[in-house]
Amino acid sequence: MTPPEGIAIGLDLGTSSLKAIAVGVESGRVLFRERQPYPTHRPEPGAAEQAPQDWMAAAIGALARLAAATGAERWVGIGLSAMLPTLVCLDADGEPVGSAIVWEDTRAEPEAEWLRREYPDAVAYERTGQQFDGRYLVPMFLRLRDRDPEVAARTTRIAGAKDYLFEQLTGELLTDPSTAAGSGVYDLTTGEYAAGPWPALPPTRPSTESRGLDAGVARLIGVRAGLPVALGGADSVLGAEALGARPGLDVAIISGTSTVVLGTRDELELSASGRALVTPLALGGYGLEMDLVATGSAFQWLAGLTGAASVADLVGEASAIDPLAAPAVLPYVGPGEQGALWEPGIFGSFSGLTLGTTRGALMRGLLTGVILELRRCILAIAGDSGGRIIASGSSLASPRALQDLADACGREVLADESDADHSALGAIATLLVGLGMSLPERRERLTSYSPDPDRAAVWGALATRHDGDLARERERAGAAQ
Repeated sequence: MTPPEGIAIGLDLGTSSLKAIAVGVESGRVLFRERQPYPTHRPEPGAAEQAPQDWMAAAIGALARLAAATGAERWVGIGLSAMLPTLVCLDADGEPVGSAIVWEDTRAEPEAEWLRREYPDAVAYERTGQQFDGRYLVPMFLRLRDRDPEVAARTTRIAGAKDYLFEQLTGELLTDPSTAAGSGVYDLTTGEYAAGPWPALPPTRPSTESRGLDAGVARLIGVRAGLPVALGGADSVLGAEALGARPGLDVAIISGTSTVVLGTRDELELSASGRALVTPLALGGYGLEMDLVATGSAFQWLAGLTGAASVADLVGEASAIDPLAAPAVLPYVGPGEQGALWEPGIFGSFSGLTLGTTRGALMRGLLTGVILELRRCILAIAGDSGGRIIASGSSLASPRALQDLADACGREVLADESDADHSALGAIATLLVGLGMSLPERRERLTSYSPDPDRAAVWGALATRHDGDLARERERAGAAQ
């Protein structure tokens, strides 16, 4: 009798929820999935905080349900993925001090400016590959140090969200290179952190390295103690690798609360403009990354504001509307934008409103604004390489959005329209490689969207209008300083 197929588990600690999947290591099929949401607290303007304990409760609950549903005796291990940069302050016992500061938080820009002035070598793009601002771990901590000395005094180490999860699961605090880059002070060449007025950061190990599952945690889940837990990596790079983007050619888009645009390279390559983030990939090579801060969150915001039943319903209302007839929208409602612009001081706007403007027209304008910023990122990363755009995720789930992207960029878009979590799949890949096992063949069916040449002029006109509105927003932001 053929023994039952082994099962690999992938966890993706996202901005709004934890996703967990069980995948057959021979078939590559997703056998079971779980999703556990948790809240983000916004106690003041610019704030975005979460409770690390909520993450661990979500992980234990999801893993326990997977174990009951799939047969824990078949598990070969667990791979991890997570959002970044998200700050967790840890005390001497490895327990979190206060709330985690989520990457959406914009309050540490003054501290980032101080670091750029006082520690220019530590945060230089040429060293870190990062366009340094207040969303990195080190400036986030310095803001806490100045505003909450009690939390700072109890903090002996700072870490990312995935680092905390790994420590809670295994008892050892480690990180991987892609997550280390989110500190803002990690040297891509030497693999060392810069020294400065901030606590110690976790030691760095390869994404494929594993440690054994803690016995107490194993009992809560219902699996064997010592089960391998792989470090994995940042959600962006794991998602891109799982989508199969070809180095130097394709661009991967992983959409959700925010949207990652990432091209891969075999060797370390800094962006000539300094705009693209350079991130070590989990299985070798580097990613050139640009991130749109608010995409899925912007769609959810507009749906809630206008009383739509769901984002999907609102996109349906928008689909038949000519984008040239809809309001012009700057989608920087984060506020600010990273992407190809990296301008934290700009805000979103709607222009061209009338008494006849419908909520569907508002959504049409917002979707157009997001597509145009994606187009800007893709051009910056891939230029005229002629490669494909491989897209996945909730923010680009509609055929309308995917066809718009193909038309706007003049490139084929291959879309995985399943609900697979590619970051979790990428985490599983790091686990299996580290265990010396073969990667399961990807089974997703990709849908192709070919660009319509007759729409090129329309999107050219939309881009011209969009950039004119952006220029006026820059003037407003400059005058407000």
